[in-house]
Amino acid sequence: MKSNRKQEPEPIRAVQGFKTFKPFRSLKIFTVLMLLASVTVAACRQPQKMADQPYKEPLEPSEFFTDGMASRHPPSGTVPRGEAQDDFFGTEKIAGKATGAPPYPVTMEVLERGQEHYNVFCSPCHDRLGTGQGMVVRRGFPRAHSFHDPRLREAPASHFFEVMTRGFGAMPSYAEALPPVDRRAVIAYIRALQLSRNVRLTDLPPEDQEKLRSIK
Repeated sequence: MKSNRKQEPEPIRAVQGFKTFKPFRSLKIFTVLMLLASVTVAACRQPQKMADQPYKEPLEPSEFFTDGMASRHPPSGTVPRGEAQDDFFGTEKIAGKATGAPPYPVTMEVLERGQEHYNVFCSPCHDRLGTGQGMVVRRGFPRAHSFHDPRLREAPASHFFEVMTRGFGAMPSYAEALPPVDRRAVIAYIRALQLSRNVRLTDLPPEDQEKLRSIK
């Protein structure tokens, strides 16, 4: 007589010759193998050291350069990072005694060079007229000082050189961006801006005075 009980399916048995698949155990084995492979690749890869250079001694000969010297001269116009910058007068400190004349003749070429660098590095804060209302100031940056203030009109050239070299307040140092010769040219141009708004008639040459007097 047959039973009415529902027969349960027989459990899946491993086929003879094959082991039962265990996913968690296989995942652990796979993880261990991947870690071993990563360690092996890392051990074979040599670390890159920029300090390891082919030439380590000063004035060491070189077969790479045509002049046979491994030591190279720095490119013209560059400012070495970390090296001391010279002061404005050469013998005095940057914040030394007040003096007016720069250590070179101010020619039109010097003024044009100073104008070029002033427009690039100074005008964003001081504007192109030197009034301290540059574009970044209009956008919320702290107001820059006007070069036409009596205090800055009377300030010695060493003051401007010091500020450009070391920075002041919200203004960073421009020693790495402007070599000393360009800082001096910028100072010459700042003096020209100051004269443009504060020059007296008697300060002009006689021929210019006559031209201005003839204007009605």
